[in-house]
Amino acid sequence: MKSRHLFLVELPLIATAAFGAFVAHFDWEFYQHRPEFRIYVLVALVLKPLIFHLFGMYRRYWGSATIRDFGVVLVGVSASSVAMGLFVAASHGTLIAEFSRAVLVNDWLMTLMTAGGVRLAIRTLNEPPPGRRRKTDRLSRRILIVGAGAAGTMVAREISRNPQLRMDPIGFLDDDPAKVNHRVASLRVLGKTDELPQVVRAHQIDNVIIAMPSARGSKVREVLESCNRAGVKSQAIPGVYELLDGLASVNRLRNVDIADLLRRSPVLLSDAAATTAFVAGRVVLITGGGGSIGYELARQVANANPAHLVLLGHGENSIFEAESRLRQAFPAVRLSTVIADIRDDRRLTNVFDRIKPSIVFHAAAHKHVPLMEENSEEAVTNNVLGTVNVVNQSLRTGVERFVLISTDKAVSPSSVMGATKRIAEAVVARAAERSGRAFVSVRFGNVLGSRGSVVLMFKQQIERGGPLTVTHPDMTRFFMTIPEAVHLVLQASGQGRGGDLFVLDMGEPVKIVQLARDLIKLSGLTEDDVPIVFTGLRTGEKLEEELFEAGMQTEATSHPEILRVVGRDTSIATDLDTLIRHLEDAAGCGDRRAIEDLLARSVQGFAQHDIPSTNKPH
Repeated sequence: MKSRHLFLVELPLIATAAFGAFVAHFDWEFYQHRPEFRIYVLVALVLKPLIFHLFGMYRRYWGSATIRDFGVVLVGVSASSVAMGLFVAASHGTLIAEFSRAVLVNDWLMTLMTAGGVRLAIRTLNEPPPGRRRKTDRLSRRILIVGAGAAGTMVAREISRNPQLRMDPIGFLDDDPAKVNHRVASLRVLGKTDELPQVVRAHQIDNVIIAMPSARGSKVREVLESCNRAGVKSQAIPGVYELLDGLASVNRLRNVDIADLLRRSPVLLSDAAATTAFVAGRVVLITGGGGSIGYELARQVANANPAHLVLLGHGENSIFEAESRLRQAFPAVRLSTVIADIRDDRRLTNVFDRIKPSIVFHAAAHKHVPLMEENSEEAVTNNVLGTVNVVNQSLRTGVERFVLISTDKAVSPSSVMGATKRIAEAVVARAAERSGRAFVSVRFGNVLGSRGSVVLMFKQQIERGGPLTVTHPDMTRFFMTIPEAVHLVLQASGQGRGGDLFVLDMGEPVKIVQLARDLIKLSGLTEDDVPIVFTGLRTGEKLEEELFEAGMQTEATSHPEILRVVGRDTSIATDLDTLIRHLEDAAGCGDRRAIEDLLARSVQGFAQHDIPSTNKPH
């Protein structure tokens, strides 16, 4: 029902409520000796709709109303009754000779009943009765929903309201014994998740929707394997960290992804607003804003309503794409983009003077280990000198909070990339020590789905028909979804005191070969179709990664999945300024041997690699 139609229906109901209020207190012939009735009704017909409008009661779609929407009705009606009471008090002795306060109470109750009743009727009429579509649309796919929680309920209701989807929800599966054999959203919970094959056969299910955004990956894996055994297609709602707005809908359904199989039980997002409160109303600059981590940082920061969000990056295509997606998702957020190289200090000076950021997230970095082994000059100029430039500009312009996105490869680094990131951490820690500001580093492992990640490489190899190349059968890595990692980065950033090094609890390490096998299965193939080939470790690679060195002490923070490394970092054995200056000279000459020699002498754990000298004349 449109707003104007609801308004027209409501006018006679307001008058009826007033009439009933007088009848309840007096009698049917009250109008003969209660002249104040006419004035009261006329004022109510003007004042109440106006207040209803102010409280948004004509701006909501009541066909899909929730309990929260009906709470607005209670508040709006109560406010209108208070306004009528104030009018009666102000008019007493002039327009109104006498008035009974009991009438006001009766009028509030009856207006609440009529206003709430008409909206409840709209909501009820919009909800199709169970089983109606099964009788009228034989082409509909029969859907079983795994998970009878909030996400599953949303999906079931959306399917029921939209016949054009050609989906027929049959029921739920849920492991909560209190729900089994009871109805949720008008559908029966047919059993527990381990009964999926039997339920699929008994009810001739065509598709399964996995609506468990907060379930562990092992649980999703069990359901997926049951679907495969039962021979039905499956789709999934994204994980809880991707659902920042809390909306699980049919539009968000996707095929089960590797992220679903590897995710851990997420920390509840009831404190999501508190997580990003420190960026609300602030000017936030994100370097590397077009990258996987940078974009997700921007998305979650934009969700917290910053005063100004600025994406800085060197690649115009990635920044353009990130800007387009953010403007579509957050049209009300002030958003700017800057194409700049963090190695260009003069350009950064201009940018920082113009934007004057309060908070900087430094995500720009070269991250690919094998590439940086072949291009160590670039690792130095970008990861070290670029970080120095961004930190110095932040100090110069009064940035209050600086967050470096670091990596587990900085721990006892065996690669040039890891060593340069370890130096970047030292640069940030020194800036915090000298300035007393909240400059921190957050260290975590691999993220699923980032550009150039092993997952994307495996998917491309599967599309080409294989083989999948794995360096070593025992190689393990920590994995986390991008939204989950960024959520924890923001959690850590908000509690940083200055100079802190945070490490994220990445869960259990995952064997890369198991990752490859899971992706083959998710593609509907077997290892006979796509074989796995072991190619051997590459220069700078480790079999296992760590989040901090053995012997380093950590302490708990207010978040159970974030640890703070305790004590001063002594991994840089030489004067930091001297090391940076010598690295800059070596990188400028393209002398890879000198770069690795400097890193071997200065960064604890780094061993010089066997490479030919590339000393260039200068």
